[in-house]
Amino acid sequence: MPALSSDVFARLPEPAALAQLAKVAADSFGVPSANCVAAGPGVQILLPHVFSLIPPGRAIVLGPTYAEHARVAALVGHDTREADEIAALHEANLAIVVNPNNPDGRVVPREALLELAGVLRRRDGLLVVDEAFMDVGPVKTTLAPDVALGSIVVLRSFGKFFGLAGLRLGFALAIPGTAERLRSSLGPWAVSGPAIIAGTAALADRDWIDTTRVRLATAAMRLDALLHEARFTVIGGASLFQTVRSPDAIEVFHRLGSAGVLVRHFPDRPQLLRFGLPGLDADWDRLRAALQYDKRST
Repeated sequence: MPALSSDVFARLPEPAALAQLAKVAADSFGVPSANCVAAGPGVQILLPHVFSLIPPGRAIVLGPTYAEHARVAALVGHDTREADEIAALHEANLAIVVNPNNPDGRVVPREALLELAGVLRRRDGLLVVDEAFMDVGPVKTTLAPDVALGSIVVLRSFGKFFGLAGLRLGFALAIPGTAERLRSSLGPWAVSGPAIIAGTAALADRDWIDTTRVRLATAAMRLDALLHEARFTVIGGASLFQTVRSPDAIEVFHRLGSAGVLVRHFPDRPQLLRFGLPGLDADWDRLRAALQYDKRST
């Protein structure tokens, strides 16, 4: 984190600083120019603005996935449902894909997304691709360089990969006219001064980004091995998390929680659990001990 002066907290953010953040973000994500970038206080806040870019119609979310997309699409007036095949999204006015997906790590090929975008473009629809985990995903599948084609909005998170979720920073990438509509909708000073400074420094730090991708990939393999050792069926994930299936997942969830190990469970998919990456060596030891205890208890 860069040093932050007291002025950052006492003054409104300068437009020039926000413009510099957009430039660095454009370079980092691979979009044509800074005019294609709309920064906001987290992707969650961007969702209703993005989903309101087209009139209310049929919204289809490729699932199962993060539940907020469907909730917000319905909130702004779309007739919303979830589908489990990419072909079903060809019927939508608003198509929403999380790529790589949360929680199973599913990756939709870039060619399939471009085909879908073409279908939507012909009916003045919109494809929204949430690439929250693309920093640790197969970067060749990103649609960020393709937003210039139109009818595509790519969402990129900041807090997950950089571990700074509390800053509240996220980006919508689109053709310049659409990005300007989003910036106008968000209004002035949508991003805080500290978030602008930290985001600019982090996105420009290519050495840290490259090193961290390798470190996280190594840690993900270590977690995968640990979960297999504990006799879970690993069904997918990304370098920041692994998702497993277990017939007694609810019981495991509660036993791990009692041991101070918090994992994600899914009420609508009760056999699944999602494990994040431990941090320090002591955290890995705690997880291993809790899993070994859990294995003995079953």
